[in-house]
Amino acid sequence: MTIRQPIVTVCGHVDHGKTSILDSLRNTSVQETEKGGITQKISFTSYPAEQLKKTCPLIESSGIKLDIPGFLLIDTPGHAAFTNLRKRGGSLADLAVLVIDINEGIKPQTAEVIQILKHNKTPFLIALNKIDNISGWRTISRDEITKSNLKNPSEIASRTDLKMGLKENIESQAMNIQNTFNERYMTLIGSLNSYGFDSDLYFNITDFTKKIALVPCSARTQQGIPELIMMLCGLSQKYLVDKLKLGEDAKGVILEIKKERSGNYAEAILYDGQLKKSDQIALSNLDGKPLITKIRVLEEIEPLSAKFKPKEIVHASTGLRMQLISGEKDEIFSGMPFEIYKNNLQELKEKFKKQLSESVNSLLEKHGIIAKADSLGSLEALLFLLKQNNIPVLKAGIGNIKKTDIVSAKANTEINELDAVILGFNVDIDEEASLLLKEAKIKILTNEVIYKLIEDAVEFRKQKAKEIEKRRLMELASLFKIKILHQYVFRNLNPAIFGIRVEAGKVKKGLSLIDEKGEKIGRLKNIQHEKKSIDEAAQDMEVAVSVPGVNFERVLKDKNYLYSDMSEQHFRNFKKNKDLLSSGEMKALQEIAEIKRKVKMDWGM
Repeated sequence: MTIRQPIVTVCGHVDHGKTSILDSLRNTSVQETEKGGITQKISFTSYPAEQLKKTCPLIESSGIKLDIPGFLLIDTPGHAAFTNLRKRGGSLADLAVLVIDINEGIKPQTAEVIQILKHNKTPFLIALNKIDNISGWRTISRDEITKSNLKNPSEIASRTDLKMGLKENIESQAMNIQNTFNERYMTLIGSLNSYGFDSDLYFNITDFTKKIALVPCSARTQQGIPELIMMLCGLSQKYLVDKLKLGEDAKGVILEIKKERSGNYAEAILYDGQLKKSDQIALSNLDGKPLITKIRVLEEIEPLSAKFKPKEIVHASTGLRMQLISGEKDEIFSGMPFEIYKNNLQELKEKFKKQLSESVNSLLEKHGIIAKADSLGSLEALLFLLKQNNIPVLKAGIGNIKKTDIVSAKANTEINELDAVILGFNVDIDEEASLLLKEAKIKILTNEVIYKLIEDAVEFRKQKAKEIEKRRLMELASLFKIKILHQYVFRNLNPAIFGIRVEAGKVKKGLSLIDEKGEKIGRLKNIQHEKKSIDEAAQDMEVAVSVPGVNFERVLKDKNYLYSDMSEQHFRNFKKNKDLLSSGEMKALQEIAEIKRKVKMDWGM
């Protein structure tokens, strides 16, 4: 039986050290070249078995017989969406390394990654990074050994700290530092338990099918990195070998489309079978329709390198770069599946449609918002996380926000204002859509970090729901306090016309007024602002109002404030929903209650 190398996703919260851990494994310094030290794109590294054995003598000393040909490591940006790389039937990753800063614990992106790994049933272990940041932690790094003057073998042998294992090194720390370490990793175990996972330090676990292994490490000093490699090898060898059987037909996933001078290149992962340069492949479009294309250039990632080498034939699993020739006009999107084409158009059509249906359509509702993302994996992750936050999605797609998305969201203003929203993850707004947006009363939220986009969506819906509830409340009865502007009396009677300033709430036509003693004054007939008639005036506006049947000189000359008249039931409704009211409205409500209670002591109680 021929087996392929396992695909391992390295994931976690921004700045917890994912790329630094990979740099330690492959002995490079990619992390320093990234913008702001944060990975900007998915990249992959081929790590052959021979190199693993050289880097990590623990593999052989632990008695692990390595049959796997190596690993294909995928470094992902912090966004949880990229953890969701998918293939037909499940996760693209056979195994995941979740990097967590021991000093910071589970952060929002960590939580999302955990939820997605759980949803995809992806086995994972945890690299408990940055142990060297625990104050007072003592470790001997490889650099220190190299730089030390201990050249005599007997001297090196006498230095037990140079050859001590990770467990011994932890136990050799000062007692107060051990206590800090124990407290932090136990806190993490408690947090993981709340997500339904039992976990422990790797050297305390006997059955790795029942507990998540924590491997304390430091990407900076390299401590724990050999143990991390050993754990990856051990788990893969013991639990994954039967799942790594290599099929014949080439199957893969497009990761990213790169536009270069010489043409467009697709970076992809081949996760099964073998692919020849002479083969035709079928890629899925957004509707599941196969696009048939030839390969002009086929290149494979070189071991422990970011460079690609031209090949005539490649075997899974591996990282590819392909230049494709297609007569189709459809755009190729990130996250889309591809397979070798063997004149089986109908079979592929059914396969692709089923995959898209399983990944996206199953997460859609009969009502809800519009969601857009830059790839299939991102979109599915976004939909999954929105579902977790009880935000329904009606329509979802890949690519920029278009005119049709604006039209769909606008239709929701008539059905449910909460759903008149478009969420865009890592996408832009088309020019045509931007023009239409000015007229449509909808909200567009975009972000390049998925957890922030979810946070923004939750906060928007919360505020919008309050706004809608308040509007409904105000439709039942109005709450306001107005100040009479005595310098602006335009007419004394039939009707009295005078200026007011809205101190709190909202003034509307047709509402009844009372004064500071609770006496009824009359009903507002009209409101004018800048010589134009309006239906309502909000807080801080200065407007002219007309009140029929009132002689201003006799009734209002000595009064400063007027209030909305309301029933006791309406007062109780306002009081029950006081969280919807501003501080000014709450003050006005209390003043109205005090006024009414001068006449009836238990009013509104």
